Amino acid sequence: MENDKLFHDWAVGYLKQKLSRSYNDVKINLEGEKKNEFEGHYPDIILGNHGLVLAVMEVETEKSVTPERAEEWKKLATLGAKLIVMVPKASKAKVVELLWKVRLADKAAVGTYEFNVSMP
Repeated sequence: MENDKLFHDWAVGYLKQKLSRSYNDVKINLEGEKKNEFEGHYPDIILGNHGLVLAVMEVETEKSVTPERAEEWKKLATLGAKLIVMVPKASKAKVVELLWKVRLADKAAVGTYEFNVSMP
Protein backbone atom coordinates (compact mmCIF):
# COMPACT_ATOMS: atom_id res chain seq x y z
CA MET A 1 0.00 0.00 0.00
CA GLU A 2 2.85 2.38 0.81
CA ASN A 3 4.28 1.91 -2.70
CA ASP A 4 0.88 2.76 -4.22
CA LYS A 5 0.81 6.05 -2.30
CA LEU A 6 4.39 6.77 -3.36
CA PHE A 7 3.61 6.08 -7.05
CA HIS A 8 0.37 8.06 -6.88
CA ASP A 9 1.95 11.11 -5.29
CA TRP A 10 4.96 11.00 -7.61
CA ALA A 11 2.71 10.79 -10.67
CA VAL A 12 0.56 13.70 -9.41
CA GLY A 13 3.67 15.84 -8.86
CA TYR A 14 5.11 14.91 -12.24
CA LEU A 15 1.84 15.67 -14.03
CA LYS A 16 1.57 19.02 -12.23
CA GLN A 17 4.98 20.00 -13.56
CA LYS A 18 4.26 18.73 -17.08
CA LEU A 19 0.76 20.25 -17.33
CA SER A 20 1.93 23.64 -16.02
CA ARG A 21 3.14 24.31 -19.56
CA SER A 22 -0.41 24.06 -20.94
CA TYR A 23 -2.48 25.38 -18.02
CA ASN A 24 -1.72 28.50 -16.01
CA ASP A 25 -3.49 27.16 -12.91
CA VAL A 26 -2.69 23.61 -11.79
CA LYS A 27 -3.76 22.61 -8.28
CA ILE A 28 -3.11 19.22 -6.73
CA ASN A 29 -4.30 17.04 -3.87
CA LEU A 30 -1.86 14.31 -2.88
CA GLU A 31 -3.15 11.03 -1.43
CA GLY A 32 -5.34 11.79 1.57
CA GLU A 33 -5.09 15.58 1.21
CA LYS A 34 -8.01 17.94 0.91
CA LYS A 35 -6.29 21.23 0.08
CA ASN A 36 -7.80 22.16 -3.27
CA GLU A 37 -11.55 21.85 -3.73
CA PHE A 38 -13.68 21.91 -6.87
CA GLU A 39 -17.46 21.92 -6.45
CA GLY A 40 -17.27 20.13 -3.11
CA HIS A 41 -14.85 17.45 -4.34
CA TYR A 42 -11.09 17.03 -4.08
CA PRO A 43 -9.75 15.55 -7.33
CA ASP A 44 -6.05 14.74 -7.59
CA ILE A 45 -5.45 17.52 -10.14
CA ILE A 46 -7.52 20.57 -11.07
CA LEU A 47 -6.59 22.20 -14.39
CA GLY A 48 -7.57 25.78 -15.15
CA ASN A 49 -6.85 28.81 -17.28
CA HIS A 50 -7.83 32.41 -16.61
CA GLY A 51 -10.00 31.54 -13.60
CA LEU A 52 -11.95 28.75 -15.33
CA VAL A 53 -11.61 25.08 -14.39
CA LEU A 54 -11.28 23.17 -17.64
CA ALA A 55 -10.56 19.65 -16.40
CA VAL A 56 -10.16 17.49 -13.33
CA MET A 57 -7.83 14.54 -13.25
CA GLU A 58 -7.76 11.43 -11.11
CA VAL A 59 -4.53 9.44 -10.93
CA GLU A 60 -5.03 5.76 -10.15
CA THR A 61 -2.70 2.88 -9.37
CA GLU A 62 -3.29 -0.75 -10.28
CA LYS A 63 -4.81 -1.43 -6.85
CA SER A 64 -7.04 1.65 -6.84
CA VAL A 65 -8.87 0.79 -10.08
CA THR A 66 -12.10 -0.52 -8.55
CA PRO A 67 -15.86 -0.20 -9.09
CA GLU A 68 -15.96 2.09 -6.03
CA ARG A 69 -13.48 4.46 -7.68
CA ALA A 70 -15.59 4.37 -10.85
CA GLU A 71 -18.51 5.68 -8.81
CA GLU A 72 -16.31 8.58 -7.65
CA TRP A 73 -15.34 9.27 -11.28
CA LYS A 74 -19.04 9.37 -12.08
CA LYS A 75 -19.55 12.15 -9.50
CA LEU A 76 -16.59 14.12 -10.86
CA ALA A 77 -17.87 13.80 -14.43
CA THR A 78 -21.06 15.70 -13.53
CA LEU A 79 -19.26 18.82 -12.25
CA GLY A 80 -18.96 20.59 -15.60
CA ALA A 81 -15.25 20.10 -16.23
CA LYS A 82 -13.68 17.42 -18.42
CA LEU A 83 -12.73 14.28 -16.49
CA ILE A 84 -9.37 12.67 -17.21
CA VAL A 85 -8.47 9.38 -15.55
CA MET A 86 -4.75 8.55 -15.54
CA VAL A 87 -4.04 4.84 -15.02
CA PRO A 88 -1.16 2.39 -15.37
CA LYS A 89 -0.86 1.28 -18.97
CA ALA A 90 -1.59 -2.33 -17.98
CA SER A 91 -4.91 -1.26 -16.39
CA LYS A 92 -6.36 0.68 -19.32
CA ALA A 93 -8.67 -2.09 -20.55
CA LYS A 94 -10.06 -2.61 -17.03
CA VAL A 95 -10.67 1.13 -16.67
CA VAL A 96 -12.44 1.38 -20.02
CA GLU A 97 -14.65 -1.54 -19.01
CA LEU A 98 -15.49 0.17 -15.69
CA LEU A 99 -16.27 3.42 -17.52
CA TRP A 100 -18.73 1.56 -19.76
CA LYS A 101 -20.37 -0.09 -16.75
CA VAL A 102 -21.00 3.27 -15.04
CA ARG A 103 -21.99 4.92 -18.35
CA LEU A 104 -19.04 7.29 -18.50
CA ALA A 105 -17.27 6.00 -21.59
CA ASP A 106 -18.27 9.09 -23.58
CA LYS A 107 -17.71 11.54 -20.72
CA ALA A 108 -14.19 10.68 -19.58
CA ALA A 109 -10.77 10.58 -21.18
CA VAL A 110 -8.27 7.90 -20.20
CA GLY A 111 -4.54 8.58 -20.09
CA THR A 112 -1.86 6.04 -19.22
CA TYR A 113 1.52 5.99 -17.57
CA GLU A 114 4.16 3.39 -16.90
CA PHE A 115 7.37 3.16 -14.92
CA ASN A 116 10.34 1.58 -16.66
CA VAL A 117 13.46 0.39 -14.92
CA SER A 118 16.39 -0.76 -17.03
CA MET A 119 19.13 -2.75 -15.37
CA PRO A 120 22.57 -3.36 -16.87
